Amino acid sequence: MDHLSFTEICLHQLRMSGVRNGERLIVLTQGNDRLAYADAFMSAGRQLGAEMFHMRLPAPLPSEGWAVGVTGLAGMPGAVEALKNCDMLIDCIFLLFSPEQMAIQAAGTRILTAVEPPELLARLQPFPELREKVTIAAELLDRAKVMRITSPYGTDVTYKLNTYPTVAEYACTDTPGRWDHWPSGFVFTGGDDDGVDGTIVVAPGDILLPQLLMVREPITYTIERGWITDIRGGLEADIVSAYMDSFNDPQGRGMSHVGWGMNPYARWHNFVPGQFPGGMGMEARSFYGNVMFSTGPNNELGGLNDTACHLDIPLRNCSLFLDDAPVVIAGDIVVKEIQLDAR
Repeated sequence: MDHLSFTEICLHQLRMSGVRNGERLIVLTQGNDRLAYADAFMSAGRQLGAEMFHMRLPAPLPSEGWAVGVTGLAGMPGAVEALKNCDMLIDCIFLLFSPEQMAIQAAGTRILTAVEPPELLARLQPFPELREKVTIAAELLDRAKVMRITSPYGTDVTYKLNTYPTVAEYACTDTPGRWDHWPSGFVFTGGDDDGVDGTIVVAPGDILLPQLLMVREPITYTIERGWITDIRGGLEADIVSAYMDSFNDPQGRGMSHVGWGMNPYARWHNFVPGQFPGGMGMEARSFYGNVMFSTGPNNELGGLNDTACHLDIPLRNCSLFLDDAPVVIAGDIVVKEIQLDAR
């Protein structure tokens, strides 16, 4: 995929997402953001014979900022209805966790989120083997009843898995009502609401999102019956605690999704603290063998926690077991059926 134009890259994505002649696709942008994405997808979609439309929402007011689950579609039922009536939505504003996205998916529209920088989209293209292996991993996770995560730094936490579905992300989507995020490459589920117990130690080199921080001093989380009861450590622990407290929402200390990364082309070391050229940090979430736990909302999985207080924390060098069977050992995937090598 080296040296391809942005349109050619988007064409590959739409082919992987099963776009066919006569399908109706809408590219959703806001204000002046990612207009080049709309142009590239529009051109690519037309080459496949799709009916292409660009829905451009007004720019948000400067005072509004961005919050989890809050979108420019709120209060625009006509726009939501239009998106419910297309075959595929290319989301260039980030609708995840919003009631609008859930309504659009429920209507059968498949959704692809594409908000990362073009150079990252070019480097982390979806490919058939990624989809195949992630799908197998999702089946493995879906059958499990208990997940245990350990690490040399002292992580030892157990997730009971009896409530929520498993989600497979492989960076493309061709199934009605399905969402995916380009780039990606991981699987996740959620622990029972009262079924997560133990200790998680975020170690030096692990990443805090959305804080854009690479941890230098360990952060120790104590979790009891699905809720964080204590956070201890140095400066980064204070930052996490202050961030959570700023929402004034006790649901922000709930445990959200958990899983592992599978993309062999994603690189942990490409993350530069404090420097984020747009997007949502998908490379850090997707790198091969990371174990990522999240806190806050679980409504994405059908849960009732819809707090706006959300952190994703990819961990390196962890071991992950499903029903006592090893899946990840010291940051490396050990189940042969789901191993992937960079080609």
